[in-house]
Amino acid sequence: MGPTLFGVFGLFLLNILYCGHAQDALLHVETNWSPLFTGETVTFICDPRDGKDTDWSYSFRRNGYAFTTERPTKYTSPPLSKEEEYQCVAHHKITPFVTRESNKVSLNLSDVHRPNLTVSPSWTSPGGSVTLTCSVEPPSAGWRFFWYQAVPELPFTSYTYELLPGNTTGTEQDSYILHGQTHTAGYACRAGRGDPVFYTSYSRLMFVWSGDVNPAASLTVSPHRLQHFSTESLTLSCEGTSTEWRVMWANKNYIALSCSDMWKMTGSTCNTDTAAMSGVYWCESETQFSNAVNITIHSGDVILVSPVRPVTEGHSVTLGCKLRTEDVLYNVEFYKNDKLISNHTKGDLLISAVKESDEGFYKCSGSKSPQGLENVTSAASWLSVKYPEEAASSSVFPVLLVVGLISGVLLILMLLFLCRYRKSKGSHVSRSQRTNQSPATDHMINQGDTQDGHYDESSLTYSVVKFKKPKKKGKLDEPDESPVYPDVRIASAADDNVTYSQVHLRTEKKNNEGKSRCVAEEETVHSSNQEHLINKDVGVDQTAQHEQPSL
Repeated sequence: MGPTLFGVFGLFLLNILYCGHAQDALLHVETNWSPLFTGETVTFICDPRDGKDTDWSYSFRRNGYAFTTERPTKYTSPPLSKEEEYQCVAHHKITPFVTRESNKVSLNLSDVHRPNLTVSPSWTSPGGSVTLTCSVEPPSAGWRFFWYQAVPELPFTSYTYELLPGNTTGTEQDSYILHGQTHTAGYACRAGRGDPVFYTSYSRLMFVWSGDVNPAASLTVSPHRLQHFSTESLTLSCEGTSTEWRVMWANKNYIALSCSDMWKMTGSTCNTDTAAMSGVYWCESETQFSNAVNITIHSGDVILVSPVRPVTEGHSVTLGCKLRTEDVLYNVEFYKNDKLISNHTKGDLLISAVKESDEGFYKCSGSKSPQGLENVTSAASWLSVKYPEEAASSSVFPVLLVVGLISGVLLILMLLFLCRYRKSKGSHVSRSQRTNQSPATDHMINQGDTQDGHYDESSLTYSVVKFKKPKKKGKLDEPDESPVYPDVRIASAADDNVTYSQVHLRTEKKNNEGKSRCVAEEETVHSSNQEHLINKDVGVDQTAQHEQPSL
């Protein structure tokens, strides 16, 4: 009886102790952003604010009703679907009747809007850069952005999305730069945050257009021009490496539809009959996008005749002005970016050598009568200029040529320096049989070295000088593994007082013993005042035979 009363009394005192220092538990949401969106999960943390976490167990309430018992301090909700009120209760493990109730947390949910993707620029030149920007409304913290490329699914008008390379975990930045954009392509984005990750829906599919032809997929338009009268029918054909195609159309709001949704698709050809619409047209297969064509359907009486594809820089292009009735148009004027640039009565504008600065929006206007009555104006179309493909490779050639010439000169200088270095180590110079000798003077032959500006090659003599690698002391003869030196062929011509020389290079093969050698040719030069045997290196082979030049 005594111990029981003592235990009850002790628990009573303990309860008084806890109650005297008791603080309400604290419930807070682990995520640090607001607002929360429908479909997100939330982690709640219950803090008893007294003692150790191991002294307590927890239960959580939703809208006043307990739905968990003796759980850890954290609770992660399922995807949220509506606004609800949460609370936690901490139960002391030693004195179960000691509890702490937390504050109540009401979650306000918002519906996240579809992300908005923008592309800049929407039309690009081959190899250009494009910036994708993804935004989420309403703005909120904690998002990471994921970037995707669209892959067409045929025969349906649908796409699948593939993450762009290096984008598995997304980016903190809301923009993404595409470098080296070459052809038409479609892109989308979405945002995600939390653990597990809550993803928004995909953005609307946006396209980056390129008018340049993709060899694996190309679109041709007939009639071959960008502007057409509203009464004309169009034929759009797909060509390339695929066997199954669809022709796509998109308006300025980027609502994309296929030819089969609006017109008639037969094989790889789309026929619009008489109901063509303005917009961008392109071809798609399961692996490729073709060039894009921005077609304008005009209800007026005159259209601008301009090429469908970009004009290569340096080529010529002719713009025309065409009446619906095929009658003659008078007082024709052409405009670039709304500025008058030319007045031609024939109705044509010739640009003989297109430059990058010729890019722009062109339109034409004219009169239906010679008196200038009934003026009509076409719509504006963009003239695109592309850099020639061969220019990139040809521009590299001069650089390689200069590098090659410099390398060749350096090689010659190095060989001459090497030969002179070896000569300084112990060469001996063959003397002529004459007693009256003088040092020879070397010169490069040019047109100013002779009286009449020329020299007679038939008077030249050649000799061969063999270069041998000097041996180091204390070492036996071994095969020389040094690089093969080019032969130096020295041709000399002399006038009465001065000796001239000319250097020719040729490649010398290894000898039978596998040795490499540097060979120069020696030469005996005769003149009225001097006779010398020119010798260029140590270890000259005095048995070298003279050769006559091959002319």
